[in-house]
Amino acid sequence: MTVRYVRVKPVVNLFAPAVRAYGNIAVVGTIALPKESPPDDPAQVNVPLDFTDPHEARRRAPGDLGEAVALAFEQSPGPSLVTAVRVDEEDLDWQAALDVVAGLDVQLVVLANTPLDATTGHIENPQGALVTLAKHVASVSETGGEGKQRMGVAMLPKDSSKPDLVKGTLAHERMVYIAHRSDQDAAAAVAGTIAGHQPHISLLLKPVNITSPPFTQAQIGELNGPETFESGPAGLGVNWLTSPSIIPGGGVYMGEGYTGNPGTTKYIDAMRTIDDLNFRLNAQLIRTIGNVRISRSGLRALIARLEAVLAPEVQNEVLNGFEVFVPLLTLLDKDPATLTPAEAGQIHDAEVRRMVQVMVAIHYAGAMHRLSLTMKFD
Repeated sequence: MTVRYVRVKPVVNLFAPAVRAYGNIAVVGTIALPKESPPDDPAQVNVPLDFTDPHEARRRAPGDLGEAVALAFEQSPGPSLVTAVRVDEEDLDWQAALDVVAGLDVQLVVLANTPLDATTGHIENPQGALVTLAKHVASVSETGGEGKQRMGVAMLPKDSSKPDLVKGTLAHERMVYIAHRSDQDAAAAVAGTIAGHQPHISLLLKPVNITSPPFTQAQIGELNGPETFESGPAGLGVNWLTSPSIIPGGGVYMGEGYTGNPGTTKYIDAMRTIDDLNFRLNAQLIRTIGNVRISRSGLRALIARLEAVLAPEVQNEVLNGFEVFVPLLTLLDKDPATLTPAEAGQIHDAEVRRMVQVMVAIHYAGAMHRLSLTMKFD
């Protein structure tokens, strides 16, 4: 037998963390079945239907629902999957339909052809459709479990430049509002645009495949609010569709990328990046539960798993940097003889309760939204 001083037996046990989609859309809306030649398998009330083809959506869900799904698919880049849920045309029970959407793997939710007005979203009408949507995305994102975080997309009435429509429950960081001058479903189009971009990509000046004449500068000022270079972008929680003359070829673009509550998480990309990193960190760390010991080596292995997710984001310039701090590791690194009774008690409590606190600070590298040039001629 050959003498081998070191014998290595490779064992393959690769681990692939769960991957979260970032551009799946749920569209809730009504259909209008034609009297002549209706489809033999139309969408049923409160039954989710997955679509990857706009023509099939128009066939099985004719009307507002199918048109919204098709318009989302017409964006470039656009979503790869849109799930349609038909709401009952008689009682318009939006809550029942959204209860179905709560269990779906989607990141964006739209109510088809439903502009924000006194009926759908006024603060004095808590049962309005868009109030229900705002409550849905907030509640499911908080309590719906891992990977269920989502944002809602809604539109103002055609030609409206009144951001004060967004208030109360509607003014939430998980809502996106769009002002437009189109006869099409602007909310569905913008949802398709958002879905086609990775979470960290800013939505500012991204193309939207829709027909919408531009607002005047006065109307844009009303939508955005006054701003200076020193104060940065203002934002009143409503975006708008624009057609800058300096972009060759024309077209319709996102005028900004605000969330519905610029006083908290101001930008859509920041909110989506938080959701994406939250899921990927959880997916990476799940194998530590029940396996990693509360010890110096165990906690360092825990930090390494966190770095495996965050370090590539720094290399890709999504993050400017990050810090991971485990308070218990600081105590475990100390000479046991030098620990105070309180410090020893903290270690004991962590071992008994089997809980470890980890703090992660992330420096997000936001995209440039304003640029000021000073030109001096001598």
